[in-house]
Amino acid sequence: MRTLELMMTRSDIVVRPSKLRVLALLPALAIAVAGCGDDSTPPASQPTGGGGQPQVALVQPGTLTNCTGLPYKPFEYEEGGKVIGFDIDLVDLVAKKLGVTQKIVDTPFDGIQSGADFNAGKCDLSSAGMTITEDRKKDIDFSDPYFDATQALVAKKGSGLDDITKLSGKKLGVQNETTGQDYAEKNASGASLVNFEDLGLELQALETGAVDAAINDNGVLYDWVKDKPDFEVTKEFDTGEQYGIGVKKGNTELLKVINDVLAEVKSSGEYDRIYEKWFGKKPTK
Repeated sequence: MRTLELMMTRSDIVVRPSKLRVLALLPALAIAVAGCGDDSTPPASQPTGGGGQPQVALVQPGTLTNCTGLPYKPFEYEEGGKVIGFDIDLVDLVAKKLGVTQKIVDTPFDGIQSGADFNAGKCDLSSAGMTITEDRKKDIDFSDPYFDATQALVAKKGSGLDDITKLSGKKLGVQNETTGQDYAEKNASGASLVNFEDLGLELQALETGAVDAAINDNGVLYDWVKDKPDFEVTKEFDTGEQYGIGVKKGNTELLKVINDVLAEVKSSGEYDRIYEKWFGKKPTK
């Protein structure tokens, strides 16, 4: 059972595992003065807006709650006590559009892509380097695509593991419930797949030799090997994936705001600036 700890960040609050047994978030009591005999009770999920801002119901008034899985550098990861990254910057712009602040919830990826976290009222959206797939569309709704990706293989330099066909009899690390896991299950014949809850554990296993190679999205693997001179991305697989921001099925109001923000930042050049900040180059048109 995951318990929770609050940690202040640039994007408001991070919620992540700790040894605490209980965390109670007590909303402030609102005292209403009766007038004209109206004693109606306000809804639990209050809409944002005012001053011309979009009206969107949020799970916690005043905050845009983002479920994501850490670490997934450079998209979302913790550094110096703050959660930062490409996805975080984009969601900050959505929060700004709504006139609220972003709150980040660190949670296992399977609860995000299955829609369970949305259905439980855990979050409003998820930016988690998440590929848009037909299976996931059955459980959650996606924004317009905002990032192109593909699967890649990473291994120690000199290993000779430069293709998925060379992994027979080897241990291949995969991240649970990801498109990398799906690709490996279909194509890594003869390899022994070792599942990990998050990217950090998967790459730690590769570095310590617990697995011989690992498969994941190319963006995170190229970022990782920059600081690991003994390892390299040995192969990319043309899977033609695109990332989308996920929301609860049927949440059309929030989805429209997200898509409007994505369109605005791409037309203004802000998207290119954020992309270059995290990847060191502008996106290929």
